[in-house]
Amino acid sequence: MELVEKIVQLKRERNAVILVHNYQLPEVQDIGDFVGDSLGLSMEAAKTDADVIVFCGVYFMAETAKILSPGKTVLIPDPKAGCPMADMITADELRALKVQHPRAAVLCYVNTTAEVKAECDLCCTSANAVRMVREALADRDEIIFVPDKHLGDFVIEKTGKNMILWQGFCPTHAKILPEDITEQKRLHPNAAVVSHPECPRAVRHLSDQVLSTEGMCRFVKQSDVREVIVATELGIIHRLQKENPGKLFYPVSSHAVCPNMKRINLEKVLWALEDMYHAVEVPLDVAVRARASIDRMLMYSG
Repeated sequence: MELVEKIVQLKRERNAVILVHNYQLPEVQDIGDFVGDSLGLSMEAAKTDADVIVFCGVYFMAETAKILSPGKTVLIPDPKAGCPMADMITADELRALKVQHPRAAVLCYVNTTAEVKAECDLCCTSANAVRMVREALADRDEIIFVPDKHLGDFVIEKTGKNMILWQGFCPTHAKILPEDITEQKRLHPNAAVVSHPECPRAVRHLSDQVLSTEGMCRFVKQSDVREVIVATELGIIHRLQKENPGKLFYPVSSHAVCPNMKRINLEKVLWALEDMYHAVEVPLDVAVRARASIDRMLMYSG
């Protein structure tokens, strides 16, 4: 029996659902019940009657799935698939920053550990960060934003708010340089440029659209653009091409690859379902407080 057939059979036996992030390997994306952005995937899984969630992404994403589905077993096929940006701030470091700015509201990017989320007033995604600041934190004069300085800078540009930025960043998006955009535009003068807000400001300013990965997928599908230069992790191009077979997609740089997102393969998905490992657990007190920061965000996302 082939790998995919074995996975499908075991998924049925375990009453499992497979979540796959947009940056995963193409063959892993192709077996997903849901393919998308991290928080959206966790929300979709919470709506299902599945007993088991297999999260093909990085560790903080599986933690979020567990927070939103505490009664389900959440497996991550490779527990070493971490997020360097999420690891750039700890709960202790955030607590120390809060002491320095006692009047500040604390907004965290979803790309954080559960322990960091538990220390925050409000969570956000790359798609709704601007909205959270404009609406949920409209009356706050001082805002701590962790951990991504580039997404924070994007929000400051859009809102003019006073924000205290943690100096974290995504190493993969940091590899995308303005000259990469310039070169691709030279090669493909009719192509639209879409970039992720985790990119540095100089890259964002050379882009036609600055969007989350789900925002990119919607834009490409709804727009009449025929060619697109994609300034984010290259894994998303598989989905873009699959959903838009008549359009052309150009990776901004061959260096825009997240090694952690590529750690999970079909074999590891199969092993996770066979042996029911590696299960993700979040301490109850942490989960309750982290869930509160996510729920407050969802109040403004309807």
